[in-house]
Amino acid sequence: MPRTRSLAFAQLKIGILSAAALAIAATVIFVLNGQGGFFWQRYPLKARFSDVAGLKTGAPVRVAGMEVGTVQDIAFAGDLVEVTFEVSKEMRSRITTESVAALGSLSLLGQTTVDISPSTRGEPLPDWAYVPSGRLPGQLTEVAADASQALAELQRLLRDVRSGKGTMGRLFTDERLFSEIQGFIHAAEQLARGLDRGEGTLGALVRDPSAYRSLDASLGRLNALLRRIEAGEGSLGRLVNDERLAQSLAGAGENVETVIGRLARGEGSAGRLLNDEALYNRLSATAERLEQLTTRLAEGQGTAGQLLQDRQLYENMNGAAIELRELVAAIKQDPRKYLTVKVSVF
Repeated sequence: MPRTRSLAFAQLKIGILSAAALAIAATVIFVLNGQGGFFWQRYPLKARFSDVAGLKTGAPVRVAGMEVGTVQDIAFAGDLVEVTFEVSKEMRSRITTESVAALGSLSLLGQTTVDISPSTRGEPLPDWAYVPSGRLPGQLTEVAADASQALAELQRLLRDVRSGKGTMGRLFTDERLFSEIQGFIHAAEQLARGLDRGEGTLGALVRDPSAYRSLDASLGRLNALLRRIEAGEGSLGRLVNDERLAQSLAGAGENVETVIGRLARGEGSAGRLLNDEALYNRLSATAERLEQLTTRLAEGQGTAGQLLQDRQLYENMNGAAIELRELVAAIKQDPRKYLTVKVSVF
C-alpha cells in the first residue's frame, strides 16, 4: 500500500506540473499573439471602412507602426464594414478624436493590418468608440493604390495611342505625318551636310575664316562705337551722357505736355477749334457753302460760272479786251484824233 500511495502522489505531481506548464505555455502564446497584454489590460474600439481588403480576425492593430492590439470581429454595417479591435490601455492617451484609422499591410503581399495614427491633440476615445477612418501617408496600401492608378492611366494612354488619339497616337498611326517627320529629318540632315560643306551664308560663316574675321571686325567696330557712346562722344553719346541735353529734352517734353493739356482744355485758337462745338459748326457750314459755290462754278451757274464754262463769253471778253488795248494804243499814238474838244458859243 505505501508503494501504491507513493506512485499515485508521483503521478499527481506530474499532472500538476504538466497542467502548470500548459498554463504557462498558453499564457506566453496568448501574450505573444495578443500584443496587448491580458484582456483586462486592453479596451475595445471600432472603425468602419468601405473595403477591408482581405482583413481577417486576429490581424494586428498598429499605432505608429507598433503592434498594440488585435482585430476581434469583422461584420457588415449597412454599405460599410465594421471592424472591432482591442488595443492596449497604454495607448488611450495616443488614440484620440484626432487619430485616423486606415488599412495597412505588413508587406506588399503580406497580411492586412489596421494602422492608427497617434495624436495627443484631441480627446481620448472611450470604450467602443469609433476611430475616424481615412488614409495615412506613406502606407504600402496607398503606394499600391497609386501604382494601380498609374497602371490604369498607362493602359488608357496606350489605348489612346493605339487608336491614334493625340500627337503620339497620330505619330504612330498616321503614315502621312510619319512621312512628313521623316522628310523634315532628311531636310535637316541635308542642311547639316550643306553647312559642313560651307554652302550658303551660314555655311560660309562656319567654314570660311574670312567671313568669321569680317564678322569679328564688325563686332569690334560695334564695340568701339558703344565705347564712344559711353564716353559721351558724338551726338548720340551726348544724348546718352549729357545731363543738360537730357534736361532740355525733358523740358521740351513738359512743354509739349503743357500744350496738349491746353488744347484738351480748349485754350487758344487751336484749343477752341478742337473743343468749341459752335466754332466747329461754323467752320463746317463755311466749308459746306464753299463746296456749294465750287459746285455751282463747275456747273456754269452765275457770271463767274459762265465765265469758266461758256466758251463764247470767254472769247467775247477776250476780244473786247484786245480791242480796248488797241484803242488805248491808238490814242497814245495820235491823241488829237481821239481827244479833240469843240467849244461852241451861241
